[in-house]
Amino acid sequence: MEEELNYSTVVFKNGGKPPKVHQPEKNEDSTIYSTVKSKGPPTAAPTDGEPAAHSQHSCLLVVCLGILCVLLVTSISAIIYISMLMKEQKANYKANLINLTTEYQQLMMEKSVLENMTEELSRDRDDLNWTLSVILKFNTFPVNEYCPEKKCQPCQKGWILFQEKCYLFYTKVLWLKWQESQKYCQKTAAHLVVIDNLQEQEFITNHSKYYYDRFHGYWIGLHQTSDTDWLWVDGRNDTLGYWMKDQLGDDGPCALMIPRKNPTASWDPADCVMYNRFICESDVLTRSN
Repeated sequence: MEEELNYSTVVFKNGGKPPKVHQPEKNEDSTIYSTVKSKGPPTAAPTDGEPAAHSQHSCLLVVCLGILCVLLVTSISAIIYISMLMKEQKANYKANLINLTTEYQQLMMEKSVLENMTEELSRDRDDLNWTLSVILKFNTFPVNEYCPEKKCQPCQKGWILFQEKCYLFYTKVLWLKWQESQKYCQKTAAHLVVIDNLQEQEFITNHSKYYYDRFHGYWIGLHQTSDTDWLWVDGRNDTLGYWMKDQLGDDGPCALMIPRKNPTASWDPADCVMYNRFICESDVLTRSN
């Protein structure tokens, strides 16, 4: 759109003084100049220093905005980087945790296997020590009696196993006195039977057969050391007292078990020089696991 031009006239006066240059005199006392101005809103003339201050303020604002933009971009980049780093660390931590858990479970399994092996070895060691202690009781160990065909058994041939003990029920024709019966048992690293409980008493009663007459029975490892005290051959006092109510024969300081009697009332105090069968008891050579 074209601007509309407006003309104005400016008159300069010489203050009434005659011109110093010789010129033809004229009646006009003034000179008129014409100028052309554009039509538009009037503007105030800027004062000195305002353009420079405005320029500095604009530059400072631009610089501040630039710094803020750089800081914002840097912060966003740092946040993104830290987030990615944390995510990576989290993934690594999770992977390490899974690996550690797997290794821990494997170690626990290996520990359990080692504990079982240790326990088994300890049992084997204890069993071997037990077997050695039994062997050392013999002056001459009867290998053929314990280990026929090179395979060892808990008890010798002809002995009966019951609750980790071996029992020999002597049934030969040659009967023995109480002291002789004890010596016979000792030759086989045993002793006359020591009864610890009712279950053992019932076991012995069930395996004791009747023979000859009602006065004969089986010597057991119980004898009287005083008028009242009955002592087992292993040194313990008797606490069971499975004595018969009625005495069969002559009274004596050695205990005789009579077959076909009630297990809790089958012992008879007999004379030690009486000839009878007897029962030996020994430790097992090999213990069952």
